[in-house]
Amino acid sequence: MSLGSVTVLLGTTKGVFLLDGGTDRDGWEITGPFCDGWPINHVIGDPETGTIWAGGGGDFTGAGVWRSTDGGQSWAKARLTKGDMDNWAANDPDFAAMIGWTEEPLPFGDEFKQIWSLNHAHGTLYAGTKPASLLASEDGGETWEKLEGLTNHPSADSWNPGAAGLVLHTIVAHPEEPETMWIGISAAGVFATEDGGKSWERRNRLSNAEACHGHAHPAGPANGDVGHCVHNMMRAPGGGDVLYQQNHHGVWRSGDGGRSWDDITDGLPSTFGFPIRVHPRDPQTIWTLPLNGDSVGRFPPDAAAAVWRSRDGGESWEDMRDGLPQKGCYFTVLRQAMAGDSRDPAGLYFGTNSGSVFASTDEGDSWQEVARHLPTILSVEVLDCA
Repeated sequence: MSLGSVTVLLGTTKGVFLLDGGTDRDGWEITGPFCDGWPINHVIGDPETGTIWAGGGGDFTGAGVWRSTDGGQSWAKARLTKGDMDNWAANDPDFAAMIGWTEEPLPFGDEFKQIWSLNHAHGTLYAGTKPASLLASEDGGETWEKLEGLTNHPSADSWNPGAAGLVLHTIVAHPEEPETMWIGISAAGVFATEDGGKSWERRNRLSNAEACHGHAHPAGPANGDVGHCVHNMMRAPGGGDVLYQQNHHGVWRSGDGGRSWDDITDGLPSTFGFPIRVHPRDPQTIWTLPLNGDSVGRFPPDAAAAVWRSRDGGESWEDMRDGLPQKGCYFTVLRQAMAGDSRDPAGLYFGTNSGSVFASTDEGDSWQEVARHLPTILSVEVLDCA
């Protein structure tokens, strides 16, 4: 990793991998796995310092956040909760010695088992957990506190888990206003704070309640709200707090910071998918990768892969297929597994559950497979040290 390079950060079921495209986004070289092979749900980087953070864990290890300040050569781990290995080690001295276990108190006991999402903004590192809560660190991930305003939200008793559990999977920070942030929880929907996390407003209202008519899916719009099973969300560049989300039942746009949502799914081949991506400079350009449906395989429609792009904020869509498999394609692209860089033209990257990474350096017009045979890819982000 060097000045001016683009590095794709991959969280997988078997640790972190780094995919270095150099300054020309070409000649991709992969290193890893890192983080002791932990399941890593999300990896992010800070382009100003080059610091990389990785969050993950599971029932065996408990939850934790890893940090590297030297481009992935070495990693420090902050364990946050206990896992099964702690119970085993406490009763088996030989096992404890083998894994180097010590009976150290962990800051959150057994409150959650995984870190699902990370975001670094305005000097603070945030982490979303499973079950859903939001943590904050003011020292780069060494120590953490829980933002109780979200945990104690009046609606918390009504939050229902999605298929992957009750997960806080998306954290969106405002670029200029440190007190403003949005989060996505499956299946409780979108929440926003404008006071640094002290209080939160649930923001799932449809702009037109009549859009509910004809929808029978339990994750679809109903009772005046967009489906609570939000899959991924991004804020568009510029003013106005334009947000886009890929939901369990469609793609949606908000022009008022999530206070109301418009359905922009028309023109896409299905209502189901996981990732959404917004252009780094153009708030009207977005990309998504539709799948055929939650109960019919979760693979590209007709088993032919396409990234769909809109240049007009979702009013119309075009399918981008050049370089993507068009026959027998049964992979899934998960909610955090599409990312982009800030170059001109903008680069796009997505990873599959079959272990491939596809890259486009022309805003989706054409694609190439730049890595394959990796473990299941859970997240893709870009560290762009321009």
